[in-house]
Amino acid sequence: MEARNLVDMLLATVKRSGNNTALMKKQNGRYDGITYLEFSDQIRNVALGLSRIGIRHGDRIALLSENRPEWPIADFGILSVGAINVPLYTTLTPAQIKYILEDSGTRVIIVSTSDLFEKVQSLFEQLPALEKIITIEPVKISDNSVMTMTNLCDLGKEIYIEHPEFYQQMVDNVLSDDLCGIIYTSGTTGAPKGVMLSHGNILSNVIAGLQVLRVNEEDTLLSFLPLSHSFERMAGQFCAICAGATIAYAESIETIAQNFGEVCPTVVATVPRVLEKVYTRVIEQAEAGSAIKRKIFWWAVKIGEKYVRARKSGRISALLNWQYFIATHLVFQKLKNRLGGRMRFFASGGAPLPKDIGEFFYRAGILILEGYGLTETSPVITVNHEDAFKFGAVGKIIPGVEAMIANDGEILTRGPHVMKGYYQNPEATLETIDSDGWLHTGDIGYFDEEGFLHITDRKKNIIVTSGGKNVTPSAIESKLVSSPYIEQVMVVGDARNYLTALIVPNFDTLEKYAHDNGLIFNSRDELVSLNKIYQLIEQHVQELLCDFARFEQIKKFTLLTREFTLESGEMTPTLKMKRKIIAGNYVQEINAMYNN
Repeated sequence: MEARNLVDMLLATVKRSGNNTALMKKQNGRYDGITYLEFSDQIRNVALGLSRIGIRHGDRIALLSENRPEWPIADFGILSVGAINVPLYTTLTPAQIKYILEDSGTRVIIVSTSDLFEKVQSLFEQLPALEKIITIEPVKISDNSVMTMTNLCDLGKEIYIEHPEFYQQMVDNVLSDDLCGIIYTSGTTGAPKGVMLSHGNILSNVIAGLQVLRVNEEDTLLSFLPLSHSFERMAGQFCAICAGATIAYAESIETIAQNFGEVCPTVVATVPRVLEKVYTRVIEQAEAGSAIKRKIFWWAVKIGEKYVRARKSGRISALLNWQYFIATHLVFQKLKNRLGGRMRFFASGGAPLPKDIGEFFYRAGILILEGYGLTETSPVITVNHEDAFKFGAVGKIIPGVEAMIANDGEILTRGPHVMKGYYQNPEATLETIDSDGWLHTGDIGYFDEEGFLHITDRKKNIIVTSGGKNVTPSAIESKLVSSPYIEQVMVVGDARNYLTALIVPNFDTLEKYAHDNGLIFNSRDELVSLNKIYQLIEQHVQELLCDFARFEQIKKFTLLTREFTLESGEMTPTLKMKRKIIAGNYVQEINAMYNN
């Protein structure tokens, strides 16, 4: 029977793969797991417990937690009742949490830790619609408005004993068109909007996604992107569960290198920023080695490039095959082992993947499949897959989805994946979805002759110089971050007569360069003010942009001493730059590049 809702999808997996490991978490120094049968029992207890405390079909329940097994347990428990999950990033400030809880009319919030509990507890009196806080971990405060998830499950167990058929009755009442989530977009500009997604929206995306990304019950996924973001929730949770795969949760973003070795995943959803850091680290270590080790490394990279070209043409000589075997043994296998040794592919989304980085990993035998979509599209529109991929492109349209390019270059999409609209914001909905059902993505792009989609930039990010030239800053930025000396970069130049850039150096490689060249400095401020350092970065900028048009060249740049971060409000949770905020924070530095 075809799944009517996301819980039906889960129960089909339980019936098929009940004894397989569903979720894994590191405890007491090792990863332990629970089976799909145990997973579904816990979901049922949460759902029945929510029903006992008065939660009904259509109620909003917020979920504020880091990635852990309790996240999908709570998520599916909420969905089983027919309630709507309002996921929240753990990095949100109390003011941002208050806005979302108030706007959504949330009745209950589930929080994981005592720190997150305190964030919400301080807002409780200001939110009349909020009735109860459920904590995953025990907290000291105890009153009628607070209960633990363990107590909630105990209530659920009581109902199950009294009415064993009630859980299935609740699930049967959840329709495909019912909302499963209101996801507030972090947005790079403006106030967040609540994206209304139905069970049918996400189910259509899961089914289409699994047709092209062949995840199966033999796969293990390492989950570290926030589950509150639609990409990880769909790709790293719903797709994995539909396929009967195992999901292991990283302890934190800081421990993922160690967790890769412990979990040995086969599939990982990621964002380019993580891959860029791995790439930079590999290059740093290669350059820090002896002369012979450096020579071997770059020889291996060159052989990898030749091998990939030859494989594409279908003509691999015996000599090249042998050389690639040696390159893999001496160099590439170390990178594979660092990722656990079993990686089939990375699924990359959330921001553009620099072409150079995709090609580098592929030469080493590690495939990165870049996709494209929005929260508003559940989220995937296009994706590369193992049988058809192209670096620098975001793949082909997935089954059941329509996409086209408007006259002004904007990407439009239509189909079962398109959201129901923005919660309590019909004006914004009408601005985004036209009368023919086409959702206007706000991204500029084109389809090549083979049907691969290429994104050039956000429509609102296009820089128009005072000379009338259109510049796509992301293309320039993606090229520049391939330098081992550049960590982050933001191009500036709208309504100006030339381009400038704010550049955050990679201080590990930069400080090593300074020491190797006898440069004296006592702080990062002193380091970036040295003429030789500016000249080094300038040389890399000029070399990397040599194939760009004259009007796309960076005439001046400023070296910054700190990264753009999530905590400073300069990055979204998927590590995209909030350009207006960054520009506002560095207005003096930007003006100085045009006034001098």
